[in-house]
Amino acid sequence: MPCLSRVVAFALASLATAGAVQADPPAPPMPAKPKQVVIISFDSARDISQWKRSRALAQRTGAHFTYFLSCVFLLSPDTRKEYTAPGKTAGKSNIGFAASKQEVTERLEQIGLAAHEGHDIASHACGHFDGKDWSKADWLKEFGSFKHIVENAYAINGIAPEPDGWRDFARHAVVGFRAPYLSASKALYEALPAAGYQFDASGVSQGPALPPTVGGITRFSLPQIPEGPNSRPVIAMDYNLYVRHSGGFERPSKAGEFADRTYQAFRAAFDTQYQGKRIPLELGFHFTLMNDGAYWNALERFAGEVCVKADVECISFRDYVSRQDAKQASVGG
Repeated sequence: MPCLSRVVAFALASLATAGAVQADPPAPPMPAKPKQVVIISFDSARDISQWKRSRALAQRTGAHFTYFLSCVFLLSPDTRKEYTAPGKTAGKSNIGFAASKQEVTERLEQIGLAAHEGHDIASHACGHFDGKDWSKADWLKEFGSFKHIVENAYAINGIAPEPDGWRDFARHAVVGFRAPYLSASKALYEALPAAGYQFDASGVSQGPALPPTVGGITRFSLPQIPEGPNSRPVIAMDYNLYVRHSGGFERPSKAGEFADRTYQAFRAAFDTQYQGKRIPLELGFHFTLMNDGAYWNALERFAGEVCVKADVECISFRDYVSRQDAKQASVGG
């Protein structure tokens, strides 16, 4: 019997060894997903309180934002004639000007602080005119006005002292653009590289999309995302949600409902990418508190949840372009 036991034990051991040899090799580990990118931006960048509120949100969440600045807000009623839009007389703007020299001073301070904190200051042109029919020369004129006013803002308005490095910042740090009304055209895309820009964020896409680079310009698009009880698509921007929710009229009594709908739409669009292909998600805002601040409340709730995740990055357009350029350089090298 002992001999038989040894035979059985040997046979079992042989089978176990054979099974180990014949088993499939372990599958290679799944490649790690890239971090989910979220790009949050603000158009016009006027109200001082909203500058402070957005910067505070960034500090709480580790996010970096893009601020699309309208340069007329660096001109007071006394200095507004420094700006002449294509086809207009001097001192005309669709969105007015800063209320006073003091307001310009405070806005310049906020721009400097935001830039120092790593945020992206980009161009929203100057007077917020619809340039769909402008020529390349018209756009270059508008870009020239923007550069001149930003670079010389302290001197134009008689504000002293001008911070060290301000002019260098104005000449070199502003590399992005978004057209007022998202009104892009062939002439615009011809003018952008000639004016030294690196990216444009004037597009609209059916959903989150990887930005192509065409003619040296990386073209970003605000996505349409499902929203509301019927999941109808809407451009992921506060103004478009405002029109969807209340026809563009203030309904403060419904602010809580609108904020929740907006948050749910943002979160669903985020979760789709986060659990899927992880295409960057772009969200656009203004400094105007539409429907009693519903859309900013939704933004703060959303950013407070997602931007703090270890595998999520809330970064600016400029940061995204810089990273893509670095990757291409690395591959090419």
